[in-house]
Amino acid sequence: MVVELIVTCGVASLAAAVMFNMRVQSVSVEKGAASPEEFERLTTITKAIRDGAMAFLFREYRTLAVFITLFALVIAILIDDPHTLNVNEGRYSAVAFVVGAITSILAGFIGMRTATAGNVRTAVSARESLEKGFLTAINAGAVMGFGLSGLAVLGMLGCYLALRYGLAAEAPHTIMEILSGFGLGGSSVALFARVGGGIYTKAADVGADLVGKVEAGIPEDDPRNPAVIADNVGDNVGDVAGMGADLFGSVAESTCAAMVIGALTFADNPPALLYPLAISCLGIPSSFLGIVLFKARSEQEVQGTLKKMLMLATILMAIAGYPLTKYLLPAEPFDLGGKVGVTATGVYLSFLSGLISGYLIGWLTEYYTSHTYGPTQEVAKASTTGTATNIIYGLALGYNSAVVPSLLIAATVIIAVSQAGVYGIALSAIGMLGTISVALTIDAYGPVADNAGGLAEMAHMGADIRKRTDVLDAAGNTTAAMGKGFAIGSAALTALALFSAYVTQCNLKEINLLDPWVMAGLLVGGALTCAFSAMTMRSVGLAALDMIEEVRRQFRTIPGLMEGTATAEYAKCVDIATQASLREMLRPGLMVVFTPIIVGWLFGPTMLAGVLIGALITAVIFAISMANSGGSWDNAKKYIESGALGGRGTEAHKAAVVGDTVGDPFKDTSGPALNILIKLMAIISLVFAPFVVNHGGLIRNMLP
Repeated sequence: MVVELIVTCGVASLAAAVMFNMRVQSVSVEKGAASPEEFERLTTITKAIRDGAMAFLFREYRTLAVFITLFALVIAILIDDPHTLNVNEGRYSAVAFVVGAITSILAGFIGMRTATAGNVRTAVSARESLEKGFLTAINAGAVMGFGLSGLAVLGMLGCYLALRYGLAAEAPHTIMEILSGFGLGGSSVALFARVGGGIYTKAADVGADLVGKVEAGIPEDDPRNPAVIADNVGDNVGDVAGMGADLFGSVAESTCAAMVIGALTFADNPPALLYPLAISCLGIPSSFLGIVLFKARSEQEVQGTLKKMLMLATILMAIAGYPLTKYLLPAEPFDLGGKVGVTATGVYLSFLSGLISGYLIGWLTEYYTSHTYGPTQEVAKASTTGTATNIIYGLALGYNSAVVPSLLIAATVIIAVSQAGVYGIALSAIGMLGTISVALTIDAYGPVADNAGGLAEMAHMGADIRKRTDVLDAAGNTTAAMGKGFAIGSAALTALALFSAYVTQCNLKEINLLDPWVMAGLLVGGALTCAFSAMTMRSVGLAALDMIEEVRRQFRTIPGLMEGTATAEYAKCVDIATQASLREMLRPGLMVVFTPIIVGWLFGPTMLAGVLIGALITAVIFAISMANSGGSWDNAKKYIESGALGGRGTEAHKAAVVGDTVGDPFKDTSGPALNILIKLMAIISLVFAPFVVNHGGLIRNMLP
């Protein structure tokens, strides 16, 4: 029965993605254009954005194909647990890794195709009404949201069934270990997609803003700016493909962690074993109802409607989760996750704590980053005294914004462990990710609306159309910040759940913080967060330098460009961003991938546990702080551009633009990538646990 439920929800999710895609494609650009000349401009610009995005994806995926192949060989060779009933665990883990990576790539590709088709249709729909433009952007985002959910659910179930009936039925725990390879594949792609996409989009954004807005004094998305197409491409590769891969990895990893921890207890109870996957499926119909039941008919309703979608999905999932939990889990108390006497109600409360915590973290992110509220307005006011005070206030806001979310995560962990042991932590992560279909829909809506505004500007569609798209974009900017907060919170719980599964696999009964190897690991983990942040920030700076020089060169050497009588060489900026992002993403990515393997091999499982905890604590604080500082700087700029504090062209506006430029790599590169760092390191440690246990501690064993 549970398998049928999971299959039904997975297929229904893909069917919903197809339906939403048909809605997007039904909008005719030719009929929506005001004239043949406008239609030609729209199709030309859209093609440039789509071609640039697809060119980047294909080049990135070619690079990833080499990594996936080589790392699959590493998995197959190093994972050689002799206690696995003669099953070649390494080989099957490698296959699961490849399947997870391909599924993640496919989800990103589908979302990118729809986003680049939805942006122009959102622009022409906005000519008819704000409501039509909103629906088109939401439909485009929903393709990503439901397509990813369906692929994640069916991919994990397919891997489980193939392993369950292809391996010895007496080894369910080994099957769960192998299934972790699926999550590893998704998370590996997510890291490179997030880092590469983040470097791409911010290199283009920084170049477009500093040279276009500050030096040349032209508006955002002005077609005279050579970096404008690369900037629009970057919105898609970072916030659509990158965020999609990130959350796909979280779903796969948290589900795998729960199933690994529960495998021994539920070895003879497949419905209970598959409970984590089944309860994840509840978010699909809940999210669908949340999306189709609400519309935005006026400017004041847009942001509220997006929040209502998420709120309804959260409430529906909370209601439906209890009967499903009672139905699938044993009626009598059972021992699970290191806790005696766990009940189905306790497991549900663990799930519910994550669901509620995720919603609250999203709300807090909105409070700190939206210019509707005081914190970001303070940053905007600080801009009136210069760039320095803008930066100081933005940094302070980011640090302060990390406090309450951290406390919420801590409370969630305490509730979850008290109710269901370490299994409860995994369930709380699944709860936080339960509404991923609607959360990712709202997140992908943001870049679609942003691109629609850029198209309206570049195609000269008129001030009234641009005003409507700006309303859509303003709401999307806030919800994108909420999506980042949601992703970071879920990553913290997912990484902690994976850590618990790793400790279980390595049979570490306790971790002594006074053990010098553990203390050394904590420091190494903390230093790793700093090194990764420095690498990714510097990578954006290096890529932006190339972009800035190219934009300046074109302004200087192309006659008539500033007057609007000549066309910028957009393709050169797209190529610069692509080459820089692919070049710069490798070092931080490979550092994250191989650190757990090397530490475990040289120093053993105990020190590796310290590294994971050190990285987890520091990365969560860094990620929340950086993402919220960047979001606040961005919205402080938009607040001034709306007419507050003197509006565009003032010294306050120039200071806010610089602050936003500093915040770009904070919120779209380093901050979001840190949550993948902790997840990826944790799941690599889990997958390679047999290798670390059997062969780890090379240097440690040499010492007296």
